[in-house]
Amino acid sequence: MSETLTARRTAVLARPRLWAWAAGGVVLLALPFYLDRFWLQAGLFAIAAAIGAIGINLLTGATGQLSMGHAFFLAVGAYGYCAFAGDGSDGLTGLGLPGWLAAVLAVALAGLAGGVFSPIAGRLRGAYLGIATLALIFIGQHVLFNAHDLTGGYNGRAVPPLSLFGLTFDDSELLVAQVPFGSAEKLWYLGLALLLAGALFARGVLRGRPGRAMNAIRDHRIAAGVMGIPVARYRAAVFVLSSMYAGLAGVVLALVFQRTVPEYFGMMLSLEYLAMIVIGGLGSVAGAVVGGVFVSLLPQLLNRYSDVLPLVSAPGTGGIAPGEAARYLYGAAVVAVVLFLPGGLVRPAARRRTQSTSGEER
Repeated sequence: MSETLTARRTAVLARPRLWAWAAGGVVLLALPFYLDRFWLQAGLFAIAAAIGAIGINLLTGATGQLSMGHAFFLAVGAYGYCAFAGDGSDGLTGLGLPGWLAAVLAVALAGLAGGVFSPIAGRLRGAYLGIATLALIFIGQHVLFNAHDLTGGYNGRAVPPLSLFGLTFDDSELLVAQVPFGSAEKLWYLGLALLLAGALFARGVLRGRPGRAMNAIRDHRIAAGVMGIPVARYRAAVFVLSSMYAGLAGVVLALVFQRTVPEYFGMMLSLEYLAMIVIGGLGSVAGAVVGGVFVSLLPQLLNRYSDVLPLVSAPGTGGIAPGEAARYLYGAAVVAVVLFLPGGLVRPAARRRTQSTSGEER
């Protein structure tokens, strides 16, 4: 009888959360009908950042492997999609494959690149792995700037639009309930679907046997090996999975930007992804999403409202540039989170949920 009452109380407790998730989903689905292009593009950047942050959180937050080369795998995904989907009409290398197939192959290519590096990732840890992955950034930047036939060099290359089920995600208008849908509106729903799929998959990994093994490796590597967990194999596998998440984020970014630029995929981007998972919460899918949204939206909002914010002005006008101000702010956010919220922004909500559940059980 007591178990039945506990189950009922837990169901009642979860019902408000279910309604909140449903309401949030409805709002997200309705946003393209009401927001202008700036806000939709900002949201798409946040979606791409959240996907990439989930990947590095699996590696760094759940498994304890420091990676400074996440931007390299984003570049592999972005430029891989361009190479697979491009038709060569711009004078650059292109295979002319269908957009959906090019996206799948670009993610697989990022995973393959992670697989090539995975033997190193399986044997190194801590700062040693961080330094090794940092080398990927320098190698990637050299290739992006000098492989002109493939990447377009300093000017980058245009991104072919994605076509899926007869729908092309470009700026050709599509009327939906008398609302014109351009590329941002179409990509919004695709991005939400990819983020939801990626979050659910990562959540399943973390809550299952692989997640427990990953946490054991993070907390005590030697004890995990004694328990029979193949430490090197798990580290290598998680590195490949993290690379595939980064490749998917790179594809989404390329489709939103509509042009790939080598300078974007530098060391600063990798540092931003580390800031995302620290601010949001290490080892948590929700924390990766929250941190990705925070870090990606902040510079765009500062740029949008630079004319009304103190000390912040448009680039080249003498004040602090929005991008620079954003780095100061989320740098301060990292320090504040480390000092006052060691578990990240999602930790208080998770703690309240755990306390309420344990109180109901008592």
